Amino acid sequence: MISRAARRKFKSGGKLTPGAMVNQIKPLVADWEFDAVSLGFPSPVRNGKIVSEPKHLGKGWVRFDFKKALGKPVRIINDASMQALGSYHGGRMLFLGLGTGLGSALVWDSYVLPLELGDLPYRNGSIIEDYLGEAGHARVGEKVWQRDVQHALVQLKKSLIADYVVLGGGNAKELKEIPKGVELGHNRNAFLGGVRLWQIDSRTRRPKWQIL
Repeated sequence: MISRAARRKFKSGGKLTPGAMVNQIKPLVADWEFDAVSLGFPSPVRNGKIVSEPKHLGKGWVRFDFKKALGKPVRIINDASMQALGSYHGGRMLFLGLGTGLGSALVWDSYVLPLELGDLPYRNGSIIEDYLGEAGHARVGEKVWQRDVQHALVQLKKSLIADYVVLGGGNAKELKEIPKGVELGHNRNAFLGGVRLWQIDSRTRRPKWQIL
């Protein structure tokens, strides 16, 4: 077990490739003992496979063999889904991540449904993450961004019949008011999500969580 105090990180950026990422990771964890790797990735993931190249990183991720490169079993999930899984505490939960874009996932019982709500059509022919994401925050200004986020939280909770919304991502803490039925999460919940990704149901001996 690695303590939180031992957490290690490096800077990524818009040109980061999977090979460069692995080269950064290996020396950082050279003195760690671990049996498996959970990877939260900022792009659609289906059946444990990256579906498309990410918007905010370099190229080459879709066909990259992470198991071979890292020398350990690897499970890949969308990064918002990983934080959602770690944030879940019962009922029907909608997770929204306010960061560079808009991450999203729905969790209930033992199911995790990754979503791409950031691509929903929004005003002026744009998509919603163009307004709620980092670029939108900078473009429309603080007052409009606060209003748009508040409105979106209420409407998305209602549309997806969620019992509650967990709000994560780097910009969640910027919200001045939190609507009823919405709670602030924390980025560290992604670590618990990564652990839960490997949980086994004691009755069926199959993975406890089904990633849809």
